[in-house]
Amino acid sequence: MHEHEPPRILVLGVGNILFSDEGVGIRVIEAIQERYAFPAHVTVKDGGTLGIHLLGTISPVDYLIVVDVIRNGGQPGSLYRITGDAIPKRIFAKNSLHDVDFLEALTLCQALDGVPETVIVGVEPVDIESVSIALTPLIQEKVDPLIEMVLAELEALGVKPEMTAERIT
Repeated sequence: MHEHEPPRILVLGVGNILFSDEGVGIRVIEAIQERYAFPAHVTVKDGGTLGIHLLGTISPVDYLIVVDVIRNGGQPGSLYRITGDAIPKRIFAKNSLHDVDFLEALTLCQALDGVPETVIVGVEPVDIESVSIALTPLIQEKVDPLIEMVLAELEALGVKPEMTAERIT
């Protein structure tokens, strides 16, 4: 990053929309893309279950904000923000195949040229095993609070998105 260039920021939703709450990261990204416009140095991307294939997307950025389901043994619907040294601990509590690949991609970034400063925001799921494209009602209620968490992370980085659509209730 040059002295006068803004930091490159990636907001990345990961998950599998075919397994109910496992898709919350993707649903949050879809809502953000629908409601907001961002400056050119901010990318908002649906990472799906690409895992290791996201390496080329992750490695050039300075800041990475990930939205995902987080199984942390808490009450379903609990919101989490994980940073720094707490992220490697997630390697020991792999929640799904995409988590394994995604954490490997972060590890490879570190081995290659440094991992971006990373924050993971997420929610404790109700159900990530049932085949359904719908989030459970409790987790659907957490989409807007997760969006607010992402916007707060962006604001801390000096980014104020422009609203493009009103929230539909």
